[in-house]
Amino acid sequence: MSVDTPIRPATRAGLLHRVSGWAMRHAGLALLLWVLVLAAVTAAATAIGADYKNDNSLPGTDSQRVTDILQAHQPQGDTASLQVVVRADGGLQAQKSQVASMLAAVRELPHVASVADPYASPGAMSTDRRTAYATVGLDVGAADMPVEDVRTIIDRAREFAGPGLQVEVGGDLARSAAESSGGASEGAGILAALVILVFLFGSLLAATLPLLTAVFAVGSTVALLMLASHLFTIADYTSAVMMLVGLGVGIDYALLIFSRYRHELLQGTADPHVVALDTAGRSVIFAGCTVVIALLGLLALGLGSLQGVALGVTLTVLMTMLAAITLLPALLTLFGKRIERSVRKHAAKQRRTSGDGWRRLASAVQRRPWLPLILGVVALLALSLPALDMRLGFADAGTDNPEKTSRKAYDLLAEGFGPGFNGPLVVVSEGNQAAAQALGQTLAGDPGIAAVTPPQLTPDGKVATVLAFPKSAPQDAETSDLVKRLRTDTLPALESQTGATYLIGGSTAAADDFASAVSKRLPIFVLVVVGLSALLLMAVFRSVLIPLKAAVLNLLSIGASLGAITLVFQEGWFGAQPGPIEAFVPVMIFAIVFGLSMDYEVFLVSRIHEEWRRTGDARAAVREGLATTGSVITAAAAIMIVVFGAFLLSPDRMLKQFGLGLATAVLLDAVLIRCVIVPAVMRLLGNRAWWLPRGLERVLPRIKLEDHS
Repeated sequence: MSVDTPIRPATRAGLLHRVSGWAMRHAGLALLLWVLVLAAVTAAATAIGADYKNDNSLPGTDSQRVTDILQAHQPQGDTASLQVVVRADGGLQAQKSQVASMLAAVRELPHVASVADPYASPGAMSTDRRTAYATVGLDVGAADMPVEDVRTIIDRAREFAGPGLQVEVGGDLARSAAESSGGASEGAGILAALVILVFLFGSLLAATLPLLTAVFAVGSTVALLMLASHLFTIADYTSAVMMLVGLGVGIDYALLIFSRYRHELLQGTADPHVVALDTAGRSVIFAGCTVVIALLGLLALGLGSLQGVALGVTLTVLMTMLAAITLLPALLTLFGKRIERSVRKHAAKQRRTSGDGWRRLASAVQRRPWLPLILGVVALLALSLPALDMRLGFADAGTDNPEKTSRKAYDLLAEGFGPGFNGPLVVVSEGNQAAAQALGQTLAGDPGIAAVTPPQLTPDGKVATVLAFPKSAPQDAETSDLVKRLRTDTLPALESQTGATYLIGGSTAAADDFASAVSKRLPIFVLVVVGLSALLLMAVFRSVLIPLKAAVLNLLSIGASLGAITLVFQEGWFGAQPGPIEAFVPVMIFAIVFGLSMDYEVFLVSRIHEEWRRTGDARAAVREGLATTGSVITAAAAIMIVVFGAFLLSPDRMLKQFGLGLATAVLLDAVLIRCVIVPAVMRLLGNRAWWLPRGLERVLPRIKLEDHS
C-alpha cells in the first residue's frame, strides 16, 4: 500500500449513499416526511395514550417466590392505598374530633373505598399516642389511579392541619403525585447545547441544525415508545432515560457529521455533503451500532425490569442514526448556501490555524508519554475505588426531598413507630400452625428485629405471614445484613427443626435479590458487550491492540463514573441525600457509557488511522488526528455533559444518578482519556498499534469507515 494514496469517498453506492443521496436529491420531500412522521406518531400517541408497566419480577429469587405465593393464596384484586399520618405533640386524644372530620372529608373523595380509624385500629397509634396513621383504601390499582385524584386526597387531608396537628400523606402514590411533570431538565440541556454550538460554529443557523435533528429523532421516538407500551412491557421511567440518552446522542451524531461537512467546506471540497457522510457518516453508523450492541447486552441479564428500557433506548439510538443520515443531509441541502456563507465568515475571523492548540497538546504528550499515561490511569483508578463499596437498593420516601409530604409522613412514622416500620420484612411460612408460631417466636428474639406481628393465615389456611420490623431503616446497611443473616443462619436452622419452608420478601429483600441476580449474570453481560464491541473495532481498524486499549479505558471511565455516583448519592457529598444506589443504575450506566465511549474512540482513531494510511508516520498521524477532532470531541462532550448534567435538576433521584454518572463518564472520556491517555498510548505503540496476526487477517470481515481506493 502506498502511504501517499489519497483518500476519496467510496465509489460504490452502498446503502448509506443511497439513503443519504436520496435525502439530498429530494431535500424538501425528506424534511416533509420527517414532519409528517413526527406529527402522525405524536397525534396517535396523544389519542391512544401510554400503557407503561413496571416489571419488577425476579424469577428464581426468594422475594419473588414470596410475591407469587401471596398472589396464589390471596386471590383478591390488587387495589392501591395511601397512608394519612397525623402527629400531635400534645397528644392525639385532644385532636380526635379534628382527625375524625379530616377522615370523613377524605372518605367522600373519588376512588376512596375505605378509611381506617387510627383510634380503633390495632397498632395504628404509637405508644406515646402522639403519632398515628389511617390507611386509605382505594377502589382501583395503582396504575389506574389518576394522579389528580391522588393530589386531591393529599390537599384535602392537609387542609385540616393547624396549630398542634400535623397531617401528611405517604405511600408510593403520594410520592409519584408529588413529582413534577418534568421538562425543565430537557429544556435546560437543549438551551445550554445551543449556546455551545453557537460558540463553536459562530452561527445560529449552523448551531440549530444538530439540535433540530436530535429533537425530531427524540420526539418521534417518545411517541413510538408510548404506542409500543401497549404491546410490550415498558417501565414508566423509560421515556425519561430515553430522552436523556437521545438528546445527547442525537446532537452528538449530527454534530460529528456537520463538523466534517464544515471542515471539507473550508478545504474547498467539491461535494462536502458527500465526503462528510462518507467519512463521519460511516463513523456515526458504526458508533451507533456499538451503542445498540451494548444496550441489547442488557437482555443477557434476563431481568424484565431492564429489557423494556434496553429496547426503548435502542430504538432511540436507531432513530438518531436515521435522522443523522437523512434529515441532516436534507437540511444541509436546503440551507447550504446560507450555511456556507456563515461558516466562511466565521473562519475568516479566526486568527489561528484550526487545531494548533491540539497539535501542541499532542506534541507535549508524545515527548514524555509515560508521565501523562501513569497519572491519568492512577486518577481513574482512584476515582473508581469508592465503587467497590457501592450498596444497591430501591429508593423509598426516605430518600425524597425533605419538603415533600411523602418524606414527612415517612419521618413521622419512623419517629413514632421506629425506623424499621417503613420497610417491614415479609416472612412467609409454608407449614403447619406450630411452624408459624415457632417462626414468630424466633424472629421476636432476634437482636436486629424490633417487633413482629402474630402469624396471619391466608384465607385457604395453607400459608402464614409474619411481618418483622427491623430496628434499622429500610435503606440502612444493617437491614441488608439482617436479611442475609436470617436467610443463611437463622431460618435454615429453624427449617431443620420444624420441617417447614420459610421465605423472606419485602423491599430490602427484593433489593438484595436484585443485586445478587445482577452480580451472577454480570460476567456474561460484560463478556457479550466487550467481546462484540472489540470484534467490531478489530474488523474496522485491522488491529488487536486498538480494541484492547479501548476496552480497558472504557472500563476505567465506567468505574470512575460509578465511583462518583457512590460518593455523591451514597456518601452524601455536596449535600445530596445519602442512601443506596438504585439497583439497576450501574448496569444501565455500563451499557450506555460503554456504547457512548465508542463514539469518541471511533471518531478519533478513525482520523488517526486515516492520517497513518496517508503518511505512514504514526506520531504525525496522532497529532493530526487530535488536531482535526479535538475541538469537535470537546464540543460534543460539552453538549453531552450539559444535557446529562441538566438532569441533576430533576426531582427524581434515579434520573439524578443517571445524569451524574453519564456526565462524569463523558467528561473523563473526552478530556482525560481521548485527549491525553490515548495519544500517549498511541505514541508508545507506534506502528505496532495497527498490528493484526495473519490468521485473524484472513478470518475477520472487512468493515470500512472510508474507502481508501
